[in-house]
Amino acid sequence: CSREWHSSPKLYGALPPISLIHVYKPVEPASRNRALCSSLRMNGDQKLDAYAQEKQDFIQHFSRIVRVLTEDEMGHPETGDAIAQLKEVLEYNAIGAFQELVEPRKQDADSFQWALMVGWCVELLQAFFLVVDDITDSSLTHWGQICWYQKPGVGLDAVDAMLLEACIYCLLKLCCWEQPYYLNLMELFLQSSYQTEIGQTPQGNVDLVFYSFYLPIAAAMHMAGIDGEKAHTNAKKILLEMGEFFKIQDDHFDLFGDSTVTDRDNKCSWLVVQCLQWATPKQYQILKENYGQKEAKKVVQEKALYEELDLLAVFLQYEDDSYSHIMGLIEQYAMPLLPAIFLGLACKIYKRKK
Repeated sequence: CSREWHSSPKLYGALPPISLIHVYKPVEPASRNRALCSSLRMNGDQKLDAYAQEKQDFIQHFSRIVRVLTEDEMGHPETGDAIAQLKEVLEYNAIGAFQELVEPRKQDADSFQWALMVGWCVELLQAFFLVVDDITDSSLTHWGQICWYQKPGVGLDAVDAMLLEACIYCLLKLCCWEQPYYLNLMELFLQSSYQTEIGQTPQGNVDLVFYSFYLPIAAAMHMAGIDGEKAHTNAKKILLEMGEFFKIQDDHFDLFGDSTVTDRDNKCSWLVVQCLQWATPKQYQILKENYGQKEAKKVVQEKALYEELDLLAVFLQYEDDSYSHIMGLIEQYAMPLLPAIFLGLACKIYKRKK
């Protein structure tokens, strides 16, 4: 990416500095947080309409992203194609957090465009890891559609994934080069990539947790001028716990969800841990003989063992306990951010169906 990219006024224009919103309200007790979360779920059409409009704005902005990445010989012609095939997964992205953190009078059209762009950088990072992960796992489909490398003419070519990652830093330079938060965003995305790659090792456990939950909120915090180490450390405590909760939900869906949507056999890590805790010696032997095998008969036997141990009930109890724990973390660590930022995200993942 050249520096001339940023000077081009055809898409964005100048962005005034984003001010920090100073909100130091007492944090509500956990019981009231639960009630507020229920209110966020139940409080009618206005919130849903606002969220739907934000999501629509976000999706519509993608065509501009593709144009920027493919015009002026900047990108490979297939880059837009590759990105377009990947399903949007994050529902709570930098846009929502940005609007919560920045005073309404500072949410001008230009700054909103920057937030959209950074939000898509988060999506591109997710897409990059999904392309690589699907190849590593020999997956056939992901979220109900054929994996990118399975498409005719694509195959095991790693260039597409690397193009997705490279686009992140091109976009960040384009939209943020002259902003005070540019270096913080660059370091944040690089750290997210590193943490996720470490998480892909056998000893790792932070992969999607880091980039799916902490990254979007942290990016919005930097754009709003919230750079203090304590604020980011506190946010990370809440968001990584949410991410762990989200991962365990996914493990649960692998067994009890719709296999045509999840399609993630051999990755039931939390279920296996629970099975090892509760299994008799005979059941342990069944697990040992069948775990991690793709043969249909062995898969059926493994799932039957989980059902025999009633791991659905174990998960439902964990879900309630974890939710209460997350509410406690929000009560303790949300400041100086608004608790509603974390409560809104918690409500989106609690009792989700897929």
